[in-house]
Amino acid sequence: MLIHATLAFALFETLALAGVLLWWADRVAGARLLAAFLTGIAVWITGNELPNWFGPGVERLTMALLATAPLTSSFFFHFCLVFCRVEVGRAGVAAAYALGAIATIAAEILVPGHLVAHRDIGWIAIADLSGWIASMAWVILGIGGVSVLLHSLMRARRPGVGLQFDQSFNQIAAVTASCLWGMLCLTGYGIAVLDWPVYPFPLLGLPFYPLILVYGILRYGVFVANAWARRALVWALLLALGAAIVALTPLLPIESRWIGGLAVAASCLALNGPVRRFAERLVYPGGEVSVDDLGAWRRALQAPETPQALAERAAALLSQRIGTRVEVHVGEAPALPAQAPSLVCLRGEAGAGWTTTLHGWEAAPPGPRQVAELFGSVVADAAARVEQARQIAERERERQLQARLAELGSLAATVAHDIRNPLNIISMAVALAPAETRREVADQVARISHLTRDLLDYAKPWKLSTAPIDLAAHVRTAARRLPALSLGPGLDGELIVEADARRVDQALTNLVENARTAAADAQQEGAGVHIDAEATGDALLLHVCDNGPGVPAEVRERLFEPFASRSPGGTGLGLAIVARVMSAHGGSVALTERAPWRTCFTLSFPRTTT
Repeated sequence: MLIHATLAFALFETLALAGVLLWWADRVAGARLLAAFLTGIAVWITGNELPNWFGPGVERLTMALLATAPLTSSFFFHFCLVFCRVEVGRAGVAAAYALGAIATIAAEILVPGHLVAHRDIGWIAIADLSGWIASMAWVILGIGGVSVLLHSLMRARRPGVGLQFDQSFNQIAAVTASCLWGMLCLTGYGIAVLDWPVYPFPLLGLPFYPLILVYGILRYGVFVANAWARRALVWALLLALGAAIVALTPLLPIESRWIGGLAVAASCLALNGPVRRFAERLVYPGGEVSVDDLGAWRRALQAPETPQALAERAAALLSQRIGTRVEVHVGEAPALPAQAPSLVCLRGEAGAGWTTTLHGWEAAPPGPRQVAELFGSVVADAAARVEQARQIAERERERQLQARLAELGSLAATVAHDIRNPLNIISMAVALAPAETRREVADQVARISHLTRDLLDYAKPWKLSTAPIDLAAHVRTAARRLPALSLGPGLDGELIVEADARRVDQALTNLVENARTAAADAQQEGAGVHIDAEATGDALLLHVCDNGPGVPAEVRERLFEPFASRSPGGTGLGLAIVARVMSAHGGSVALTERAPWRTCFTLSFPRTTT
């Protein structure tokens, strides 16, 4: 009777846990496959218990339900592959499902066994030859799944993998342990089938199998699962204590049910606090923070030099300490609601410093929340250090840039002064030369003059005269005087930005001239330049694209530095001037990808607030 009650509870529990997995499917890799596997286990338990519920007359239905075991093992094998991120290709997965499906169909047709009466279990299914052959399929698939788990467990534990692998190791270890526990429980059926003179007690542990399997996975992905586990553990411990006290009540000098009940109630009330604290420490290890912990966190968070690196490092540290996956965001709030408990560290307004807030910690008990709050203060200090280091680096880069510009300006002024007289002399010297010679000399003198002007323009200090301008109108005006130029729909309306119109025209002209030169070099039908615009939440984007030969890979990283790129007839300063124009406006320029164009430069202007 006890075994049947245990199996009935295991059936209900398995179906409930499958529903929980489907509810949290977006947080667990392979959750739907695991839910299908648990449903298959429920079908298998139902098949074993059906004749004990309704008698041996349901033997055919019982065998049909038990015949689905190979297909259930296919789900398990596929889940192990997805959960451990092991690639075997579609052919490998298809082969596993084909093996399970063929074995299931064969068992359904041939009938895998018959029912016999057992002294402890009641009616039990005994496999015939076809049943043993079908059993080989689910044994092979089960061994394959466990092998995937063991291989991934060893790989995740290899030295030097870093903190980010600890969580996956713990999850895989929990799944592996649950599988070993399930195999141990199934030995109870083996005892019954072999008719050993031993009570099939391993079956009594079957309800723990799906519980260990699901909780071992959700523990590290769904915070509320830990809250449920803590409550369940508290109630289990209190019930066990109550049972122990009831067993001890005969030792009281006075025999009374009222006194025994009062003793149980008083003891449970007195032990409630210690039991809850014990359960909290067991489910949430490391709930107390020492001075050494704070020092270790500060040292670990000294290395990151960017907010993103700091967030990744902090997430790994806090996840390891709490025992649950925690997201950390530094410098910007998450765009979407976090799928896990999160710690958000943001810069306060008006010099208020960095502050941290917790999201999704409602189900956490006080201990883990206190750990997260103290850890958040360390993250805030580290974020302030990263910001200060970034500001110092930016000031140093600006100082070096200004020093280089001053040096370049002095050199450019000297060169311009010393080169103009020789250029005038050369121009006058060829006045009586043939027309072809005069034309060639004039072209080269113009190039030198252009380079001199660009050098002076790039190196001298700038002072912008900004005003609200219509960026789209500027582009439409330029399009009227430049051939082979097409405009996108983003330029149909107004695009108001706060900018220096002359400098914007300069940047736009430089980009369009470069694009026209590249498009002409392509020498293909339909070659031309395309300009389009779009508005984002905080910027106006202007795209200048062409279908020329593209930008060589070797100059992409230095594209906006002086003389990094020299187009035929150019000075090598056009893109550097564009970058300086955009930087002066608080914007940026970047080489972007916009199909079907081979090359696109995107100007990003800060949006004007009204």
